[in-house]
Amino acid sequence: MFPIKLKLHWQILIALALAVLVGLLVGRDAGIFGVTFYSVFDFLGKLFLNALKMLIVPLIVSSIIVGVAGLGGSEHLGRLGGKTLGYYATTSLFAILVGLTMVNLIEPGVVEGDPKEVFGFSADAAALEEKVGDKDGGDVVEVFLRMIPTNVMAAAAEGQMLGLIFFSLLYGFFVTRIPEKYATTQFNFFQGTFEIMMGITDLIMKFAPLGVFALVAKTVADTGLEAFGPLALFFFTVVLALAVHFLVVLPLLLSVIGRVSPMRHYSAMGAALLTAFSTASSSATLPVTMDCVEKNAGVSNRTTSFVLPLGATVNMDGTALYECVAAIFIAQAYGLELSFATQFLIVMLALLTSIGVAGIPAASLVAIAIILAAVGLPLEGIGLILAVDRILDMMRTAVNVFSDSCGAVVIARSEGETPLLPPEPAKR
Repeated sequence: MFPIKLKLHWQILIALALAVLVGLLVGRDAGIFGVTFYSVFDFLGKLFLNALKMLIVPLIVSSIIVGVAGLGGSEHLGRLGGKTLGYYATTSLFAILVGLTMVNLIEPGVVEGDPKEVFGFSADAAALEEKVGDKDGGDVVEVFLRMIPTNVMAAAAEGQMLGLIFFSLLYGFFVTRIPEKYATTQFNFFQGTFEIMMGITDLIMKFAPLGVFALVAKTVADTGLEAFGPLALFFFTVVLALAVHFLVVLPLLLSVIGRVSPMRHYSAMGAALLTAFSTASSSATLPVTMDCVEKNAGVSNRTTSFVLPLGATVNMDGTALYECVAAIFIAQAYGLELSFATQFLIVMLALLTSIGVAGIPAASLVAIAIILAAVGLPLEGIGLILAVDRILDMMRTAVNVFSDSCGAVVIARSEGETPLLPPEPAKR
């Protein structure tokens, strides 16, 4: 797509800018020979997403099994697992608290006059319920039930990542508990599978600029720039909160704990961040994330293959932040003033539900429905945020992926790995 030899993240960035321009120009109806450009964007975007999703199951299974088996004894596994889960819980809580602070300071849902006229509430609550599903607070329990699948093959076919991750963790652990001649065969098989999947990832990423162009052009052609209207302040609040977490909280963790340059890490993760933004799927971006963290950030395969697949499923900083802001914004729009106890409940629910949110576009709407039902708010309120959800989904996915990558670097540093984020070789 780009004849000049540019680094992948620059190619994707150029594709992103062109996509916005082309999407605005062609809209949904323009076309040639009876075929709309919108349908072409849709086809190419789905093709690219399907190619990425094709990698997810074999990549996650092989990488976790190799990562855990490579750790050896339960002592090493327990140490790395404890650090990983501790990091994910901490950063998600920080993200939620940032969102909570911003939404209470800015109060985007507080308006003068009749909120129904300002926000244009939908009268068809049944249609909204159907869109997000019939969910209640009990669905939080399902997050933990899905950790143990009744059928591993079915879990793989249905994309139930929590179940696959749990099974792969067990499998990798018991590879270290069988006789060496069998363990070596098992390890070599999955190591080979992992190398093959990374090779296929490299091939697919050659077409990333084209895929990104199609996905973003379709989104812009579909929504234009008119979706914001009365939701501008809510949009600004979410973006500001995401920016604080992305530009302040996570870089501080990199500097203080990881002892690396945040700017170098931003550069190293460029391709993954832009892919996450365009696909709005942390799961689909996982192959790219792993490639960037290993090749650009210098984190070992041992750490990367354990931390990142787990993070793509359970570490959703941007999503948790968004859920909290959205729930309180909807309450404000209805003229409600939430007590400290209710806001604390929202924080806890956002933390729990973000763990089980699928790494796919718009999955957080389901989690928001759970939170609204738990605090007694009508599901109709979700209609307030649908107009800007897609753009914000792209932004929060980039934050999710960046947090995963920061976790890999921080944990690698704690494990004594060097050199991390090595300087680029000088050009001759």
